Amino acid sequence: MNEITQQRLWNKSFILCLFNNLFLFTYYFALLAVLPIYIMKDLGGTIEQAGLALTLFLVSSIAIRPFSGLISQKLGKKLTFRGSELFFVLFALSYLWIDSMWTLLLVRFLHGFWFSILTTVTVPVANDFIPEHRKGEGMGYFVMSTNLGVVIGPLIALTVIQFASFNTLFALLSVLMAVGFIFCLMLKIPEQQSEVKQIEEKNTKLTLHDIIETKVIPVGLVALLTALTYSSILSFITAYSESKNLFEYASIFFIVFAVSMIVVRPFVGKMFDRKGPSAVMYPSFIFFAIGMVLVSFVNNQWTLWLSAVFIGIGYGTLFPCLQTVAIQTVPKNRMGHAISTFFTLFDIGLAVGSIIMGIFISWMGFQNTFLLCSVIIVLTLLVYKATVAPALSQKKSA
Repeated sequence: MNEITQQRLWNKSFILCLFNNLFLFTYYFALLAVLPIYIMKDLGGTIEQAGLALTLFLVSSIAIRPFSGLISQKLGKKLTFRGSELFFVLFALSYLWIDSMWTLLLVRFLHGFWFSILTTVTVPVANDFIPEHRKGEGMGYFVMSTNLGVVIGPLIALTVIQFASFNTLFALLSVLMAVGFIFCLMLKIPEQQSEVKQIEEKNTKLTLHDIIETKVIPVGLVALLTALTYSSILSFITAYSESKNLFEYASIFFIVFAVSMIVVRPFVGKMFDRKGPSAVMYPSFIFFAIGMVLVSFVNNQWTLWLSAVFIGIGYGTLFPCLQTVAIQTVPKNRMGHAISTFFTLFDIGLAVGSIIMGIFISWMGFQNTFLLCSVIIVLTLLVYKATVAPALSQKKSA
């Protein structure tokens, strides 16, 4: 890395990482939004098969996630990043030739593997181009590019299919990923001096240490509980809005969410770096909990959008902060393992949360479920205070 890269946050390499990540998650959420429609209209599938296609992707992603750090360590960040992105682009192109439900299910299952590896390695790659004294701010912007994909992806997808075919959309999204791959090739990715050869000489057996980074488990569990709560919004806010006769305002919810997150990002990132994680985390948990309470009492579009402001500030700040803490918990040669462990727990929280929250909603209704989520957030704050915060304080004083 040159001197400019070390001192400046907005260097060329970091910007390329941001756009690469933005394109990746724009693709992911665009496909997520239209696949059920595509399956039922073009492939003649059922709503159950649509759910299976989405689940298979998640299953393969979670299955390979614990090994993603090991793969990155064995092959190196550069080869893992470029190789996984190349295969992801090739599978993106394969949607153009899908002609049956079974072909789609196979593609979705295999596509999930490369998505998991790619999203694991992009974090340590981007981290290399963020100055040490601006890690919190930099990772906040990086995660913000993921959250922007939540808004931009469905917006592009739902707009395109109104005027063109699904194949046109698949082609457009493939071009987007191809541009991201070009950005990937333009990055001069530094390789850290690895200890893999020394480890292999001593022990050729695969151990738990090769798969899981135990130091990240406490912050990963906090991320799991946070994701568990957020899954209620991600999976059911549209259905809830419809039940309140506010369906036409639901799409604006995520736009307000994204804008709120973007507006506070410069401030919370700098606060994270100057005053430490806890100075940001505690208010974020409180904002998130208030947002969930507001959601439970929605009776018009203004309350819905106000809840999006609080959730955007709360959850939109929590996730990048937790991810940054996970990275800073370990040495650089274990960063891939840290991210894979963190995302494994986070993904489990989202996957299990969607099921659990669906059960709660059918049992006690939307309002009580969202109120329960606000209680879970407060409990998560206490878990953070008991497990993660003391270690951070100890590390700061050391």
